[in-house]
Amino acid sequence: MDSDTGSPEVGRHLLGAHVVGQRVVVRRVLRGVTGPSGGPAMTDVLGVCTSWGQGRCVVESDRGPVVIEIADIVSGKPVPPRPSARLRVAAADAQRRALALWPDLVTEPRGDWILRLSDSSTARRANSVLAIGESGLADPVAEVTSYYLGHDRRPIAAVVADSAQCELFASRGWVPESHDADTLFQIAPVARALRTLRGHGADQVLLEEDRDLVTVSIGDPGAPVATGVAACAEDWVGFRGIEVVPAYRRQGLGLAVMAILLEWGAERGATTAYLQVLGHNTGAIALYERIGFATHHAYRYLAPPAPD
Repeated sequence: MDSDTGSPEVGRHLLGAHVVGQRVVVRRVLRGVTGPSGGPAMTDVLGVCTSWGQGRCVVESDRGPVVIEIADIVSGKPVPPRPSARLRVAAADAQRRALALWPDLVTEPRGDWILRLSDSSTARRANSVLAIGESGLADPVAEVTSYYLGHDRRPIAAVVADSAQCELFASRGWVPESHDADTLFQIAPVARALRTLRGHGADQVLLEEDRDLVTVSIGDPGAPVATGVAACAEDWVGFRGIEVVPAYRRQGLGLAVMAILLEWGAERGATTAYLQVLGHNTGAIALYERIGFATHHAYRYLAPPAPD
């Protein structure tokens, strides 16, 4: 027991000068304050350790810097960095921003769910129910089925992997819509991605804008060698359809398309970029990670089993 504080285990922790710059949690004694059990009161501080020495450490918490006497530390350890504000955005909010990638998309809300249809695209993202949150329906699976069959479409549900909605559809016999791996919704800071892609440009670039959506093509407008689409929603810019003609791959044209689209988004105030990639596409995932993208959430497509 510490003779000054009357607290057991004071000084036995995993902290020291080596944690400066790291996020830590520190439990300390409050001198002169009695706790509920009659012993000294204690409190926890969570934040980044900015200083350690001369008998004190300083932790920058959400409420400002906290100076802690090292002799008062009961326990402490480094903890993982706090996820960025972007990664703390709800999956439903991130997915709703991505609706901008299909300007002709017909959407119908059912509680938190969104029924999606497109006459111009066969993409699953544009022709499935976005089932995140509560539907507010007595039998949501039956209504989704009826809605898509009524529009001569195969019923498909986009659900966050291993969520309650995923379990709901699976309990009604729905199965993966294809053999694809889960889709990864990835995001990155626009500024960081632009820095990484600095110097990636191309000749013969054509931009075709339609309000908050743009299509870029590189090469002969009649036979482009690389293309891509981006859309802005609030302060997010997203990409789809980034393609390079096979004979022109490994020349940096895909990165040039992304750089052009990122610059377009930045000019419109976008600070967050997003894209979606299949989980088995390890090459693309590694490339996107180098640019600054990280997985925000994973989702999958479910559908009723195909008739025999």
